[in-house]
Amino acid sequence: MLNMRRIGLILIVLLGIFLRLIAIDKSSGLWNDEYVSYMIASSPLLSGFIDGIKSQCHMPFYYIYLKTFMVIFNDSDLVLRLSSVFAGVLSIIVMYYTGLEKDKQTGMLCAAFTAISSFLIYYSQEVRLYSLLFLFSALALLFTLRLIKDANLKNFIWFIISSFLILLTHTIGFVFVFFNMIFVSCKLFKTHKKLILKLWAVIIVLLLLLSPQLAGILFKKTFSQWWGVFSSSALGFLITDYFSPVLTNFTGAPPNFFYNFKSGFIIFAIIPSVVSLFFLGCALKERVNRNLLYVVLATIGVLIVAAVTGKLVFVTKYSIEIYPILIYLVCAGAASLKNKVLKNTLIAIFCILNLFFLAASPLAANRIFRKEGHKLAADLITGANLKKGDFVIIQYYDQYRFSKYYDFSNVKVISMNKANFAEYIKSGVSYAQAYNDKSILRQAFEEQENKDFENRLFRELNLKENQSVLVVSLNSVSFFNSETVEKIAYNEAYYRQTPVFFMVFSYLKNQTYKTLMQECVLDSVTRKGEWSAAKFTKVNKED
Repeated sequence: MLNMRRIGLILIVLLGIFLRLIAIDKSSGLWNDEYVSYMIASSPLLSGFIDGIKSQCHMPFYYIYLKTFMVIFNDSDLVLRLSSVFAGVLSIIVMYYTGLEKDKQTGMLCAAFTAISSFLIYYSQEVRLYSLLFLFSALALLFTLRLIKDANLKNFIWFIISSFLILLTHTIGFVFVFFNMIFVSCKLFKTHKKLILKLWAVIIVLLLLLSPQLAGILFKKTFSQWWGVFSSSALGFLITDYFSPVLTNFTGAPPNFFYNFKSGFIIFAIIPSVVSLFFLGCALKERVNRNLLYVVLATIGVLIVAAVTGKLVFVTKYSIEIYPILIYLVCAGAASLKNKVLKNTLIAIFCILNLFFLAASPLAANRIFRKEGHKLAADLITGANLKKGDFVIIQYYDQYRFSKYYDFSNVKVISMNKANFAEYIKSGVSYAQAYNDKSILRQAFEEQENKDFENRLFRELNLKENQSVLVVSLNSVSFFNSETVEKIAYNEAYYRQTPVFFMVFSYLKNQTYKTLMQECVLDSVTRKGEWSAAKFTKVNKED
């Protein structure tokens, strides 16, 4: 006979599986980061896979994991998403055993919190590394707690393995691993000096082994500082993302935390967060829990510095290594509360608000519509009914980002993307020059006319009568009209505050439309999610 605790755990796991499977087959298809995961994992092992890994800003383990999943099953979008569900469900079990290091009630609460966490549900349905990374971080916390209780060889080995898996998965995972190592060292150094020295020696060796890949990633010129500016509101959204069902900071936080301060936000975002912070505060009575919180705060502090200096955008998922600690502290604090009426009432409020939001809200984690999904753009191209030899101008991405959903063999493609935008905007300017000096494009933004752009586009198209051009644009990065681009460019304060990518792709979209209208008529404009497709057809000027 199964005891009640095991039955309860089984029910929690089943609930977690159910919540992660709701609406998992997304009609929008894979979006940018997911598509990158798919492209790398689907590349032949010896001719593309390794080069694909080297080109990315993250470490290789996730791509190996995803490729293994694809080899065993297939490469359908559903199977790709199930790879993250698998890691997400295992995390529920690992967090149960993590909480069990304190007591049985903490174990059940950790499992339940993990099962209904909207943040984890969302990333359990995304073809990215974060569900797997949470699993490794949960393992790291489990063996951190076990190691400081009993510094035996088994716990030592598993602590090293889990830390190494984090390093192998996430570029900035070394920040968390470093501070977690300091925590373990402080706890054990007096009694296990040799063990601690061995731990540091092993970690240093592992970092040296990873150093070529890590150095390439850290010193690579990236786009992060081009489209995101750090805002202190991101810290508020980190709390609501982790502790409530309302998710906000996916790719960049709104500049004002109170931008959506309506009754729904107060009920479903603020109240669960306040309850969680109250429980977290209760946990801090124990010294070990305070030390764990220091690991969290130190990690966040480094990410803030990196964001302020333009090295990355402060989005919640980049700090996911700290999330198991936060869950553990909240649940340990709840379990330690002496007043059972207050404890049970607050736990009930937290669970009811989370589950109600997941069940009823169109903004629930498992129903959030991926507006930038690449299948949406492919559907627009399919619906344009292009003839053989017609053109497709894709702005922001290369055509291979859509080849899973559309066959481009009958059309000609021009891509104005994140690698070649500079040469379209200003003749003779390379990407490297634009990256190093973001003011180099400002003069072009200030001017309405760009003959270099017009000449290049007409030369690449060389349109014949009745030939069509479909311009596919990502509206979430190209929403400024010509007048707004010009106004921002002329104002030093506006230009400094505005992410350059918004300027770049708004400008390219506006100039493309304007140039094509010189020889073509606009047939139609269709939209799906964040994508738009404008179809132009060349006409005889005498008509």
